Amino acid sequence: KGATLQSLHPPTHGTTNIMVVDASAPEAQALAKQYEQEGATVRELKGAKAGKEAIDAAVQKLLATKAEYAALTGVTLGAASNNSKDKKKAKKDKAAEPAAAAAPAPAPAPAPAPAPEKALSPEAEALKAKAEAQGGVVRELKAAKAGKAEIDAAVASLLDVKKQFEALTGEKLGAPSSNSKDKKKEKKEAATAAAEPAAGGEPSKKALKKLEKEQEKAAKKAEAAAKREAEAAAKEAAEAASDFAKDHYGVLPLIQSATRGAPREWTKVNELSWAMAGERVLIRARIHASRVTGKQAFLVLREKRSTAQALCFVEEGKVSKQMVKFVGGLPRETIVDITGDVVRVAQPIVSCSQQDVELHVRSVHAVSVASADLPFQLDDATRPESELEKEGSQFVRVGQDTRLDNRVIDLRSATSQAIFRVQGGVCALFRRYLAGQGFTEIHTPKMIGCASEGGANVFKLNYFKGNAFLAQSPQLYKQMALAGDLDRVFEIGPVFRAEDSNTHRHLTEFTGLDLEMTFKEHYHEVLEVLDALFVSIFKGLRDEFASEVSTVYKQFPATEFEFLEPSLRLKWPEAIAMLREAGVEIGDFEDLNTEKEKFLGRLVKEKYHTDFYMLDKFPLEIRPFYTMPDPEDPRYSNSYDLFIRGEEILSGAQRIHDPAFLVERANVHGIDPDTIRDYIDSFKFGMFPHGGGGVGMERVVMLYLGLKNIRFTSMFPRDPKRLHP
Repeated sequence: KGATLQSLHPPTHGTTNIMVVDASAPEAQALAKQYEQEGATVRELKGAKAGKEAIDAAVQKLLATKAEYAALTGVTLGAASNNSKDKKKAKKDKAAEPAAAAAPAPAPAPAPAPAPEKALSPEAEALKAKAEAQGGVVRELKAAKAGKAEIDAAVASLLDVKKQFEALTGEKLGAPSSNSKDKKKEKKEAATAAAEPAAGGEPSKKALKKLEKEQEKAAKKAEAAAKREAEAAAKEAAEAASDFAKDHYGVLPLIQSATRGAPREWTKVNELSWAMAGERVLIRARIHASRVTGKQAFLVLREKRSTAQALCFVEEGKVSKQMVKFVGGLPRETIVDITGDVVRVAQPIVSCSQQDVELHVRSVHAVSVASADLPFQLDDATRPESELEKEGSQFVRVGQDTRLDNRVIDLRSATSQAIFRVQGGVCALFRRYLAGQGFTEIHTPKMIGCASEGGANVFKLNYFKGNAFLAQSPQLYKQMALAGDLDRVFEIGPVFRAEDSNTHRHLTEFTGLDLEMTFKEHYHEVLEVLDALFVSIFKGLRDEFASEVSTVYKQFPATEFEFLEPSLRLKWPEAIAMLREAGVEIGDFEDLNTEKEKFLGRLVKEKYHTDFYMLDKFPLEIRPFYTMPDPEDPRYSNSYDLFIRGEEILSGAQRIHDPAFLVERANVHGIDPDTIRDYIDSFKFGMFPHGGGGVGMERVVMLYLGLKNIRFTSMFPRDPKRLHP
């Protein structure tokens, strides 16, 4: 600084707005520690000569942590030099220190002031950090000797980020000079500097001769490089010109529905069979997996839950090596249109759903090319729990939050596809049965002027100059529909509960399957309809969705669902007696918590061999204000719950249909009758005796399939901690 009047390291400009975390921050240190542990795991797997799949999975996990650290801190982990060359250089430098101290230091030549760094926008800085992280991914994949297609995909992703940076800043993004070429360049520049005349003198002959040799060598090297590039370009052009298959592969233009050609016959993956051998078919599917070996590429094509193997191999006049290279380089999850011949196979392809045939590719065109950096692999997302829980298992478990944050990918798994087909089946069977029993489907408002069931568990929102609430239930409107002489109604719609319950079975928004009906003499007429309804649903799932249920059981094993016809019906005192006989302490009118519910379900299963039962005559004090009391014992009520595998799925009752009695019960529950005046007034002009209930659809699916968390059966779940995606 004294010699040049310039700082050796000028201040960096334009970085004050970059949102990065210091490497000493707790979250950064935690990621660094995680990176070290995962790196150790990779080394152990390689040392133990583990399978390639296990090593690749561990490497992917390591790279994900590295990328997350880079995005958080702007620093790439593992950048510090610690190899043998660095150690030798450090040792050499240390040995040279005494000699350097003994010799007088020459006066430094004035150095030109370094140009200040150009300020980068936050967006450019983010792209720069992303490029550095992706560069690390490429290096790690090469070091781990990953597959060529995987490395090519990672390189393509890196180049894409660099193009975005160049488009944004107008400058090319390059890494600091540190490789062998840069070092040679520095050596050459040093030689040139040595040949320059010292202050007040001419360069020596030796220095000039050395410079001349360096220049001659550089010229020859540049000439050879140019020649190689020209030869490579010529070879590539010749190959492209002679590529007889060039019209049979590539990326399709964006489909914008500009024109529509002659109709083409499409074949679904699940339609491929032994009987179709020899036929040429056209399929649109995703690339589930790919592998290139020599002059052939193996693909696994996936459409929904069905998979089939496709083989693309070099064949003179039909398939070129350029075509095979293109096919092998397509990232997983890319959507392709493939034309191919159906061929029978000698041995079953056990990894695919279509096991007796494969497709020999004749053309392949990419409709939509997927990004190479998937958040997780679908094979990991569908791996059976039994494999993950094995001692010493090296498989990657895809966490619940990772699944839900990337739900679009998770929905593509065979298990998720099956779950939501079962869910659709539950709704269809519910609608089919009730429509056949004379019920009318209705649609009620979800923004209301008061809490539909009272209490604080309601979402409040601004509504112009006043307040509104999200409906906790369509209960009041179902009853008002009956007052309008729609004697049997049902609805499938959203329900909102502002309960801060972070449990396996609670959501703040779920789909309600609600019904309400009038009866002539006794509310058990309603229970009989509910009984027949659920038996009908269970039979429909058993007979029409056996394949989907089996798919779910492969990943999440559960006991086969059992039910009785007619269904088991217990009264509250009977259930309390069963619990007490099993050693549970519980009061006569104490509500059942989740633990007691499940325990009662196990007792019922052992004694009656059913996973579904009805519990009647709940205590009045634990039911909503509109519940009709039991006429023989007012401590109880004409209300009931339905249970699957020991957990409640429906709550219902006979409703109070007398307006004066309704006002009395509302006051008991602390509800101002004026806030539900429209509801009470609807009974003033005559109301039929009636009852009904509400079912949580996601909970029914979860429990029927024996799943452990309701978030598996909610497509985009909402709970106290999740409002996205």
